[in-house]
Amino acid sequence: MRILVTGSRGYIGAVLVPMLAAEGHESVNLDTDLFGANDFGEWSDAFAFSNKDIRDVEASDLEGMDAVIHLAGLSDDSLGALLPELTEQVNHQASVRLATLAKAAGVRRFVFASSCSIYGNSGEDLVDETSSFVPVTPYGDSKANIERGVGAMADDNFSPTFLRIATAYGVSPRLRLDLVLNNLAAHAVTTGRVFIMGDGTPWRPLVHVEDVAHGFIAVLGAEREAVHNQIFNLGREGANHQIRDVADMVGEVVPDCVVEYAKNPSPDRRDCRADFGKIARAVPGFKPQWDIRRGAEQLYHAYKERNLTLSDLEGDRYKRIGTIKQLMSDKRLGGDLRWS
Repeated sequence: MRILVTGSRGYIGAVLVPMLAAEGHESVNLDTDLFGANDFGEWSDAFAFSNKDIRDVEASDLEGMDAVIHLAGLSDDSLGALLPELTEQVNHQASVRLATLAKAAGVRRFVFASSCSIYGNSGEDLVDETSSFVPVTPYGDSKANIERGVGAMADDNFSPTFLRIATAYGVSPRLRLDLVLNNLAAHAVTTGRVFIMGDGTPWRPLVHVEDVAHGFIAVLGAEREAVHNQIFNLGREGANHQIRDVADMVGEVVPDCVVEYAKNPSPDRRDCRADFGKIARAVPGFKPQWDIRRGAEQLYHAYKERNLTLSDLEGDRYKRIGTIKQLMSDKRLGGDLRWS
């Protein structure tokens, strides 16, 4: 299968692209490469790469494609809050335009990276794909709007699928330290403590980045009827954890590590538990392999092997919002997030 992968050089894309090649697919990779300084180990695009903003995709980019895996976007709640109008443009408007071009070019499958952030604050109520959602961030809003806009295009010749990804974790060649397990493990390795800014009670559905990549591949390999215009929560059944339990797990994995809580905890409106039963039933090829203990162990060993430092943790390099702010401060990016 010939697949256009947008966001190919991001946290998920850098894991997914080599997996697609290993499965015998040809991927044509597209990314504006905002996070080119985030390398955490060697990797390869495997096939053709186009350095292009998702807003600038042309009809010619879609010619000859069997499918699109759409990962590109401003993928962070805090970044969405900082740049709400750009989040609307880059995420929602550009995604609907991409799907329109893909459909016109005869691309039959379109798999979109949505997010469990779409549910907002659901607390201890288990949410499935039929649950109502009230996003609490512009990022969550943009994902909901994309699902609506692209879903309306579905027909006999154009088959979209929407994967609401749980909070990801795990090692990627394009590391992120603004994800909860990655961040807590980095604190433990570089400071000897896991510091919790809140009270640790909010829930997160969690999924390893390699399982996310396998999910996209499994959906493309599934029968069209099983995934046509369907929404799936993407994660491992039962993989919902309170932040305090994640912190305790990291404390068990990292030697001589202590868990500490802020004296005046910051409120966190993100609180969600997700049901992953639908994708397990509809896409039997999707078999998640990771749990958070194994993920914490992977992160610990990778951080030690690659000498992750406190300056790496506190700096901008591995954080989406920090990288964007620094690039804008250096005038390498304009206010519209285009390269200067």
